[in-house]
Amino acid sequence: MAQENVWDREYRKSKLLTKENKPQADVVRFVQFLKREQGIEVSNLRVLDLGSGTGRNSFYFAELGVKVIGLEISDAALTIAKENIREHLKTSGVSYDISYDKKNIGERLPYENSTFDILLDVTSSNSLTELEREMYLIETHRVLKESGYFFVKALCKDGDENAKTLLKKFPGKEKDTYVMPDIGIVERVWTKEDFVRTYEKYFTIVGLEKKTSYTRMNGRSYKRNFWIGYLRK
Repeated sequence: MAQENVWDREYRKSKLLTKENKPQADVVRFVQFLKREQGIEVSNLRVLDLGSGTGRNSFYFAELGVKVIGLEISDAALTIAKENIREHLKTSGVSYDISYDKKNIGERLPYENSTFDILLDVTSSNSLTELEREMYLIETHRVLKESGYFFVKALCKDGDENAKTLLKKFPGKEKDTYVMPDIGIVERVWTKEDFVRTYEKYFTIVGLEKKTSYTRMNGRSYKRNFWIGYLRK
């Protein structure tokens, strides 16, 4: 409940998050990978967006003709996502097969086995506790179809001085976690070894790369490292 309230406050008055409706570039590149390197026709698939926020990535997949379900813990984020869909319908007259549900992604998911072709986790599971993360791994494996793909973007510890400073000054209760100052969001950062060990228990890692980008918070720009993982069941 504590993190739900923190995320809700952040979406209402954002210090860290963007509320734009354009997809993340990493997600667009993932779709290009599926099309060009895997020969997958993305339309007519089923996608589950874990921690969908205001729906920027869900909306992108829906535009490609995909049936999308977005799960989000924040009421404020869900309100924005649903309003974006209504505004799009009002201005374009085009209706997409997209829906949003309120859900903690660290709990059992309300779907049958092998329901989805693609799962997205775009820095959403970083706030889960270790117990929640174990359930998240079990459930994502269960609901993903055989040979389905799982896109994971996670915070990287390796070579990230800002992350190391946060771990030292604002440590969380569990391994490699810190509490974002002035915000209260708990974040988990990963070494490559930990990321591989954790996800390889359930999935095959098709590709894993480290990416550096910059995030603005409270008027300042911070360098951050991320892991971009392409996983397969």
